[in-house]
Amino acid sequence: MKNIPHENILLFKSCLVNVEYPGVESSTRYLFDHLGVEYQVHPDQSCCTGLGYYYDLFDQYSTLALAARNFYLARESEHTNITTLCATCYAILKKSLHLLNSNEKARSKVNEILEEAGLSHMKYEANMLSSEENIFHIVEVLYSKREQISQKIKKDFSKIKVASHHACHYCKIYPEQSITSSRNPMLLDELADCCGVKVVDWYDFKKATCGAGFSQRFANRDLSLSATRDKLYALEGKADVLLHMCPNCQMQFDRYQPVLEKELGRKIGLIHLNIAQLAALAMGADPYEVVGIQTHTIPVEDLIDKIKDIE
Repeated sequence: MKNIPHENILLFKSCLVNVEYPGVESSTRYLFDHLGVEYQVHPDQSCCTGLGYYYDLFDQYSTLALAARNFYLARESEHTNITTLCATCYAILKKSLHLLNSNEKARSKVNEILEEAGLSHMKYEANMLSSEENIFHIVEVLYSKREQISQKIKKDFSKIKVASHHACHYCKIYPEQSITSSRNPMLLDELADCCGVKVVDWYDFKKATCGAGFSQRFANRDLSLSATRDKLYALEGKADVLLHMCPNCQMQFDRYQPVLEKELGRKIGLIHLNIAQLAALAMGADPYEVVGIQTHTIPVEDLIDKIKDIE
C-alpha cells in the first residue's frame, strides 16, 4: 500500500460537504483528533471548482489557476499532504497537479493568470508537488488507522448491516493510485468491519454510479434517477445503511430516495452515512454536535436508537 501520511495534512474543505453534510467534516476532525493525525484547515483555501467544471461553467485554465493557488497555500503552510473530504476534489486536484507538472504550456498560462491577478508569488514550478505523493482522500488516512479505530470502538454496531458505495472519482479515474480494486472495491467495507458492523460485501450494482452525473440529475432526470433506483432496489432488505465517501453521491441517495419512494409507491428504508460519520458514531461521537445527523433527509434517529454502549 502506498505511504499514507499522518501529519502535515491540509484537510481540504469541500463545498458540498459544508453545504449539505457538515457533519462529515466535523466527524473527520473528531477522528483525526482521536487518532493522532496532525492536520490543518487553511482559512484561505478556495473551491476545487469541481461543480462548475463538470457543469461546463469553468474552463480548464480557471480550474488550474485555482488549484495552483491552493497548492501554494499547502506549501506556504508546510502542510503539503492535501487530503480531501470529497472524491471529486480528489480527482480534480490530481488532474490539476498532473497537468501543471507535465504540460509547460498550461503551466505558463496559469502563471500568467496568477501574475495578472497580483499573485505572482503563488506561481507554480514543475514538480513542486506530486499527484501520487501529495493528494489523498480522507478514507485512505482512516484505512491506514483501522487497527487503532477498532481499539477505540465504544458503541455496539453488531446488529447493523451496512453496504458500501465507492465513489467513481476515487476508484475509476486514477485506479492505479487507489488503494482498493475498482472491480470489487472493498475499502469502505473493511473500514466498516473494523467498526463492528455486519458488512454486505457484494450486491448487484455495487460498482455502478450513483446516477448524479452532476448536471445529469437536472438535464436527464429520469435517466439519472433510474441509476439511483437500481442501486437502492438491489439493497432492499439486505442492509440498514449505505456508506459513502463522496458528498455528491450521498446527496443523490439521501435527498432523492424519498422522491423515488413517493413516485414508485415503494418504501426502501436505507439510511445514508459517510464512512467518517459511521466511524465517529462507533467511537462515541455525539450524533448531532459532531456527526450532524440533523442535516440528513432520511432520518438517522432509528439507527441511533439501535446502537448501545459496549459494556
